[in-house]
Amino acid sequence: MTDMDHTDTTSAAQPLRDKLRGSGLVLSWFSMGSVPLAELGARPGFDAAVIDLQHGLWDRMSAHLAVSALGATPVLMRTLNDSDSAIGEALDSGARGVIVPMIATAAQARRAVAAARFPPHGGRSGGGVRPIGEGFAAYHARNADPLVAVMIETVEGVRNAAEIARTPGLDFVFIGPGDLALSIGCFPEPDARHQAACQAVLEACDAAGLACGLFTFSAELARTRLDSGYKVVVAANDIDIVATGFARAAEVFGVKAGDG
Repeated sequence: MTDMDHTDTTSAAQPLRDKLRGSGLVLSWFSMGSVPLAELGARPGFDAAVIDLQHGLWDRMSAHLAVSALGATPVLMRTLNDSDSAIGEALDSGARGVIVPMIATAAQARRAVAAARFPPHGGRSGGGVRPIGEGFAAYHARNADPLVAVMIETVEGVRNAAEIARTPGLDFVFIGPGDLALSIGCFPEPDARHQAACQAVLEACDAAGLACGLFTFSAELARTRLDSGYKVVVAANDIDIVATGFARAAEVFGVKAGDG
């Protein structure tokens, strides 16, 4: 009997899609490349954990091990870039989906979706240690339709948001507010132009019937953004959690952030 006889055709990404249509996705975000830290941080209350391959310290081995350590916790990977190889490598880790950065046009969004799916629906190569190790037919049955999100982070992306949001196969658009502020020219203090740009992307997604998310830097802000219509938020990220914790401990001994 082959592994084809034991395949489960339920998409592994379906619970996340159900959340997108309902209460939304609350994410934890990991950049520091530490598997134990991700294991500690990915706890009940978060819908998925994001492994940041773009700006984080992860390599292919540590990202693979993080998926193993997190077990039943769904993992999304922010890819290094929008190349076919970066998207395929992230999904080979066993991630439920990808968040593809720096997308500015609908053509880029379409290529990202295609890179995440196997033929005949896309161009992703079949392989990888985890997919083959568990039996590729079983893996294919559950992971042929991963969650795909793209990040709008530039003025050009905002200008093309309506067309991007209509991309077939896209699950959500995710706004990168820091890079967007750099692109607008209002970093480090986002102004009314930044607020208008974020609102324009949100409205474009609403018009297309697509979920829109926003990177948020605290649980409190994440809650506020969910209440204002965004469907994907970041409640905690490892850099801020660790830095804030050490800073608070140092303040007990009279050392404030920035002191030599």
